Amino acid sequence: MIGYHDNATATSETIDPEGWLHTGDLGTMDARGYLKITGRVKEMIIRGGENHFPAEIENAMLTHPHILEVAVVGVPDEKWGELIACFFRATPDVHLSPVDLKTHCRSEISPQKTPNIWVQVEDFPMTGSGKIQKFTLRDLFQQGQLTEVAEQHVKV
Repeated sequence: MIGYHDNATATSETIDPEGWLHTGDLGTMDARGYLKITGRVKEMIIRGGENHFPAEIENAMLTHPHILEVAVVGVPDEKWGELIACFFRATPDVHLSPVDLKTHCRSEISPQKTPNIWVQVEDFPMTGSGKIQKFTLRDLFQQGQLTEVAEQHVKV
């Protein structure tokens, strides 16, 4: 890649002076040299000084039999920096309680990765290419247009 068309600012933010392209992808390499993409830097949630990767939490939540789609994002918090918010679409006519969701999450991943905020949605805002617009979910939640399943945060 030589740069973004007519966007010098985006090009300079992505390609460093030595010509390296910084995609923002995070990954691990196994002993055989295979690369596994595990997330994106800009989606990483920093809660209380710990880094949390939405993809890991989303994959755990998708193993729940009544979760159809899920998006995990960080929402600003004065005390913790960010809180983990899980937006999900469930099987029609199924109400999932925060206790059910927390229990499921903890059976799949470590406790500190458990979301604090659970929001059930009917539909997700999507990009033209069919990806969930996580920034829109965060904005709608912060504006009070999306509300939590429970009135209080689930304690982790």
